[in-house]
Amino acid sequence: MQFGSVPVDEAVGAILAHAVRAGDALFRKGRVLSAGDAAALKDGGHVTVVAARLEPGDVAEDEAAARIAAKLAGPGVRVGAAFTGRANLHATWDGLAAIDAARVDAINAVDESVTVATLPAYAHVTPRQMVATVKIIPFAAPVKAVEEVEALLDGAPVLRVAAFAPKRAALISTRLPQTKEASLDKNRAALDARMKAIGSDIVCERRVAHDSAAVAEALRAARAVDADPVLVFGASAITDRRDVIPAAIVAAGGRVMHFGMPVDPGNLLLMGKLDGADVVGLPGCARSPKLNGVDHILWRLAAGLPAGRTEIATMGVGGLLMEIPTRPQPREERPAAIARAPKIGAVVLAAGLSSRMGSNKLLAEIGGKPMIRHAVEAAVASHADPVVVVTGHEADRVTAALGGLNVRFAQNPDHANGLSTSLRRGLSALPQDCDGTLIVLGDMPGVSAALLDKMIAAFDPAEGRAIVVAARHGKRGNPVVWARRFFPEMQAIEGDVGARALMGIYGELLCEAEAADDAPLTDIDTPEALAAYGKA
Repeated sequence: MQFGSVPVDEAVGAILAHAVRAGDALFRKGRVLSAGDAAALKDGGHVTVVAARLEPGDVAEDEAAARIAAKLAGPGVRVGAAFTGRANLHATWDGLAAIDAARVDAINAVDESVTVATLPAYAHVTPRQMVATVKIIPFAAPVKAVEEVEALLDGAPVLRVAAFAPKRAALISTRLPQTKEASLDKNRAALDARMKAIGSDIVCERRVAHDSAAVAEALRAARAVDADPVLVFGASAITDRRDVIPAAIVAAGGRVMHFGMPVDPGNLLLMGKLDGADVVGLPGCARSPKLNGVDHILWRLAAGLPAGRTEIATMGVGGLLMEIPTRPQPREERPAAIARAPKIGAVVLAAGLSSRMGSNKLLAEIGGKPMIRHAVEAAVASHADPVVVVTGHEADRVTAALGGLNVRFAQNPDHANGLSTSLRRGLSALPQDCDGTLIVLGDMPGVSAALLDKMIAAFDPAEGRAIVVAARHGKRGNPVVWARRFFPEMQAIEGDVGARALMGIYGELLCEAEAADDAPLTDIDTPEALAAYGKA
C-alpha cells in the first residue's frame, strides 16, 4: 500500500488518510476521492492531501474485515456489515459467549494489520450485544495475512453463543433452630431472580432440617419430579467434603464432583451429581443479587456447558469479583454501558400519488414483481427491525403487493398533503426503543439489503455518525439513516418534502456510505424512467 502526501490533482481514487475541510464541506478519513472531491479540495485551497492507494497484494480494509468476521462467527452470532475497516459481531440469543481464546491469540499474532477483540470467554450475553469486533488497522491488509487468518478459522467455530435452555430447578433450604423463615424467603427470591434471568424456573422447594438424612430425602424427592439442577442452600456454609450437604449427596446415592472454586465471592461452592442431574451446594453469596460465582455455574448449566472440576479450575483469572476500595458502593453507581448493535427501524414510504407516472408506479412490474416489493424485500432482508410501510394512495393494492412479508403497515390518510405527512406517520409507528430509523423510498428498486446493512453498520452517533446517507462517487442519494434525536425536527417538517434540509444543518454529524452501484441515485418517477430501468 502506498501512503503519503499526494497532489490534489492526482488524488482521484485515493483514500483520504485524515479528515479535511474545504469550505463548508467535510471530507472524512477513509473517503475514496472522486473527481468532484478533488475539485472541491482544490477550490478550498488544498494543494496536497495525505492519502493511501492500494497495490496488488492488498485487501481493502472493509473486504478484509468482512472476510475474517464471516469465518469467525459461529452459531448464535450475527455479523454486521464492515465499515471503516471494522466488522462487529453480535449475539442473536441469550447465552454464553463460547470463545476459543487460543485461536483468537493466534489470529492476533499473524500480522499487525489484523486485530480481533472479544468479550471474556463465557461472558453472559443477550440479543444484539456485541461479542467481538474485527478491525483492520491500516486501509488494507496483506492478502497473505488475510488468508492465513482464514486458515486459522477453519474447523470448529472460534466464537459462538451457547444458548440458554430452560431448566426446571429444585431448591432445598436447610434450617437451624435460629433460622428465620424470612431469611429463607429472601434466599428463594434471590435464586428465583437468578433462574428467571436465564429463562429457567424453580419448580419445587423443600425446607428441611440441617441434617444429612433430611437433605438426602429432599434430594431424592427433587429427582423424583425430574428437577435438574438441584440447588441446596445450607443454613451453615459448607466447609469440607464430609460436611452435611456433601454427605447428603452421597447418602442419596450421588457423588461429590468438586468442592471450592477460584471465584470470590463464591469460594465455598460444591458440585455434585445425582442420577444424572447436577447438584449445586450454594455458598452464602447466593443470597446476594450481585454477580458472584454462583452465576458462573448456573449460566454454564443453562447453556449446556460442562461445569466440572476442569472447568472450575480455569475460572481463577477474572474470578476476583470482590468490591475494590475505590468503588465501595457499586449499587449507587450507573452500571457500565453494554455495547449493543443499534436498533434501527426501517420506514418505507409508499403512500404517494405517482402524479408524474400517470398510474401507481409502485405497482409497476420490474423483474416479475411490483416495484414496491423490491424495496421492501431489501428492508426485510436487512438488519433493520421492524419494517414499517407507510401506505396511502391505493393502500389496499400496495398492501396486497407485499403479501407474506414481515412488515407493519401504517396508513396515512393525509398522503395527498405531501411527503412530510408520510414521514410523520412512519416515525410515529416505530417502537420507542429504536435508536434510529432507515428511511427507504418505495420507488428505488435497486437498493439492496447489503447497502442497508452497510449504512446501519456506519451509524454511530458517539463517533459523530448520527446521519448516514447512501452515496455513489460523492453524490448523495437515498436511503438515509437518522438518529432518534432528529425525530422531533423530522416530524415538524411540512409540505411535500422530506428531511434532507437537516443534512445541511447537521453536516458535522453526517457520513456517507458508498454504494457498489448507482442504486442510491436511481428512483423511478416517469414512464420513460421505468422503461429505461427495465432495459438496464
